[in-house]
Amino acid sequence: MILKHGRHLAYCTNVHPGEDWAQTFDSLNRHTLQVKECVQPKGQYAIGLRLSDLAARELSEPQTLAGFQRWLEKNGCYVFTINGFPFGQFHGTRVKERVYLPDWTDPLRLEYTTRLFDLLAQLAPPGLEGSVSTLPGSFKDFITTPQQEGVIRDNVWRCVEHIAKVSQQSGRRLHLGLEPEPFGLFENSEETIQFFNQLRDEHPHDPRLNEHLGVNYDACHFAIEFEEPRTAIAQLQRNDIRLSKIHLSNALKLQSGPVVLQSLASFADDVYLHQVIIRHADGSVTRFRDLDAALKSPLARSPPPGDEWRVHFHVPLHCEPSDGFNTTVDHVLGLLKILQSQPQLCSHLEMETYTWAVMPEKLRSRNVTDQIVAEYNWTLRQLRERGLV
Repeated sequence: MILKHGRHLAYCTNVHPGEDWAQTFDSLNRHTLQVKECVQPKGQYAIGLRLSDLAARELSEPQTLAGFQRWLEKNGCYVFTINGFPFGQFHGTRVKERVYLPDWTDPLRLEYTTRLFDLLAQLAPPGLEGSVSTLPGSFKDFITTPQQEGVIRDNVWRCVEHIAKVSQQSGRRLHLGLEPEPFGLFENSEETIQFFNQLRDEHPHDPRLNEHLGVNYDACHFAIEFEEPRTAIAQLQRNDIRLSKIHLSNALKLQSGPVVLQSLASFADDVYLHQVIIRHADGSVTRFRDLDAALKSPLARSPPPGDEWRVHFHVPLHCEPSDGFNTTVDHVLGLLKILQSQPQLCSHLEMETYTWAVMPEKLRSRNVTDQIVAEYNWTLRQLRERGLV
């Protein structure tokens, strides 16, 4: 939906299973239109589209694309952003670190991402900025040589060149958002700035970098890193790195203790990667690649007093603290406060709670449509309180 200051809000459709275009389109018909009817029955409704590589290839067929464009017009919908992080299947199978594959060392990732921009240039309404979000280069464990990092930067730059060309041809302002994530090649503001500085050293004084490349700021990810939003945003701004998109998302947060850590096992699953960062009373941190490893560690068996655990598990924005569990919603609220004082900071907002199917039973007591509507209600209430709607 369209908010004040030319800002747009959507939920990311990666919450719905759909690996080919037929499945994706079915989800849009069955779920997205139902959500629209609840939160915005009239007016233009924004869609944060997730397309797998297969779905993007199929949608690129002229007849299929024309049919989708007619569907958007008929139903009062528009696409302004695409989630290009998961390349392949994202539901119902073991995803874990394979969500990073192919990474930006692989030409397939470049080909997939440029195809998304070709589609977005035809789907986004004229005069509207369009964004695609993608992974932070690779998974840290996959990168073992400086040469690999160089290939990543080269492929990202080729993508920037393509975006610039498509933007000029279409008359639309398009940009790619690299999404820092725990255990990604760059996962926090400091590492992100280093990556951008390396690109700038390799392509000095080229305005296309700032115009067409930025950061997809996922609140869940930065909160897990124990970064404060005002500090992280200020660092990115000082280094002239644009915010391509903001993901309004929550991580799981808890104070360690035998009972609550035992209950935490209900959040472990065989589908998604749930990175864990633990901050100890002295300020030091311990990091685990996945939740199951953290729960098997001595820090879980004999938790030291004062430990705070943050877990990469996207819990609902409207989730209330209970049974010793809390969320990093304060990070989301901190971002909204910054938006209140800097309305032009970022025009693309997207809610991204994709873990409904693997949540503990008490957190998924409603169907997915009801849960998404509750996300909208919470988000719109927070935005109204800050004069952003």
